[in-house]
Amino acid sequence: MSRSELDPVDFEQAREEPEECQDSVLACQYCRSPLKTNWADLGLQPLANDYMGTRAAARAEPTYPLHARFCDNCLLVQVDRVISPETIFGNYAYFSSNSASWLAHCQRYAARMVERFSLGPKDLVVEIASNDGYLLQYFMCSGIPVLGIEPAANVARAATEAGVPTEVLFFGEETAKQLVDRGLAADHLSAKNVLAHVPDIGDFVRGVAVILKPEAVFTVEFPHLLRTIAGLQFDQIYHEHFCYLSLLAVARILGDQGLRVFDVEELDTHGGSLRVYACHQDAHHPTTDAVQAVIDAEMAAHLHRPAGYDGFEARMRKVRDEFLAFLEQAHQAGKVVAGYGAAAKANTFLNYCGLAAASLPFIVDRSPAKVGRFMPGSGVKIFDVSAVEDVQPDYLLVLPWNLRQEVMSQMSFITEWGGKFVTAIPYLQIF
Repeated sequence: MSRSELDPVDFEQAREEPEECQDSVLACQYCRSPLKTNWADLGLQPLANDYMGTRAAARAEPTYPLHARFCDNCLLVQVDRVISPETIFGNYAYFSSNSASWLAHCQRYAARMVERFSLGPKDLVVEIASNDGYLLQYFMCSGIPVLGIEPAANVARAATEAGVPTEVLFFGEETAKQLVDRGLAADHLSAKNVLAHVPDIGDFVRGVAVILKPEAVFTVEFPHLLRTIAGLQFDQIYHEHFCYLSLLAVARILGDQGLRVFDVEELDTHGGSLRVYACHQDAHHPTTDAVQAVIDAEMAAHLHRPAGYDGFEARMRKVRDEFLAFLEQAHQAGKVVAGYGAAAKANTFLNYCGLAAASLPFIVDRSPAKVGRFMPGSGVKIFDVSAVEDVQPDYLLVLPWNLRQEVMSQMSFITEWGGKFVTAIPYLQIF
């Protein structure tokens, strides 16, 4: 592909906005209280990981309301309409092993867990939503037995082919009981960025309580709602993220099932995450001061009441307007803007901006499963990263902004022709 092959830009089309969601009062997915407090309404959007084989199919993708609200009773932030998990995860396009920085993060995690909890060959490490075996491989290298639980059959197949024992299951209370009956209770249980992906968080946590041995540890990582709000990370909102989590909400839900948060770490992943350590209430793991410190920070930000969620939508609109103005100015000046990273967050952002394919001629990605396909809704085509060298765009828009440093390091050669990097969240920045 060359510059001469790029489609012309129609900014009148690009500025079309998604239809507004019809407002309604629905029930909290956890405690069933009415959902009354708005947080972020992103209109009608396609499923963020539903990449299509043709542009026409991508543009014709079914759309669903994407509206996140706060439950005043249990403090859980959630999308108010839940799409069937079978629809979302039946054939999944995300493979964790495609991110070098994420693999390094997981390798460090495995080494730390082995050391801190003295895990060895007699222990079973279980991961829920184990994807392509990206994490469990590091426990296997230490001679520790592992079991992956993964609902997406195509991704689980990749793990099995790599030698990581994996079962294709949606995790919940019944699944946990079946595994325990087979002698597969967990000595250490991990769930990285999955708690937000379950439509019935109560059933999921009941399953955790069942599968954990009496002194076993459950660690769960998730983007921290406090950081999401502070960093205006609204592109983290999409249909498969059913919940947006604070420690306040998670500690309550775990506590309802007889589990106790005994430690928490603040991480840099995904724009700011928490790693929560939990165990059975009477297990011998002392509670650290870090738990109260995070809760205090959330209380100070008013995440326990509606006031903490005011003003987020107005800040979202400002980001959208700023980005579209930059894009239009760049094209008027004859500059080419290409995208990097066909991530789910990219689809939320592009569809919220009402972007048409002509406004962003292509996006590059390192995932073979995405290359050659089209972004849902916008219809932008996905190319291999080699297209950047072929076209030599003036600006490379880093859509997964949380990986900016990694991307800038990998793609530093664009400076040879004067290319610059751009991120749009939390505000427009050019590097």
